[in-house]
Amino acid sequence: MLGLRGSASILSDISLRLRQSISLRLLQFNGGIIRAQCISIKAGMEIPDNKRLEYALPYIHGIGLHRARQILSELNMEKSKLAKDLTKREVVALGQQLSKYILGRELVGCVQRDIGRLRDIQCYRGTRHGDKLPCRGQRTHTNARTKKCKPTIPSLSRNL
Repeated sequence: MLGLRGSASILSDISLRLRQSISLRLLQFNGGIIRAQCISIKAGMEIPDNKRLEYALPYIHGIGLHRARQILSELNMEKSKLAKDLTKREVVALGQQLSKYILGRELVGCVQRDIGRLRDIQCYRGTRHGDKLPCRGQRTHTNARTKKCKPTIPSLSRNL
């Protein structure tokens, strides 16, 4: 009985240390083999570990392919390096570089605040956002059907 409790505390201690060193989302723990699906760069920002860095960074909301290449060139990292091959030092440097930008939930909140401000001042773009219509001058006579169509309610009175 005591041996099981001791081994459980050792396993929890090992998992805590693993989470502190590099945050990984674990998929399986079969016979001592740990497979990771994603690597956490910053809080809430994960990139897939089996892709090249150049294509893994755009999985973070707010980073496109151009900015990913720019970040990697500033850090002098290889574009072809896989995300799972990153050292702890490189992960920390990448996290510091990403902290210069507004990304993820912060970016979504910023955009929502901007749209809310446009609605509050009741400008054209704000009213178009409120009506869920295109606000950049797109044609709506034949396009934007998914935004324009109201959900149809089936009629209750039916002739049998």
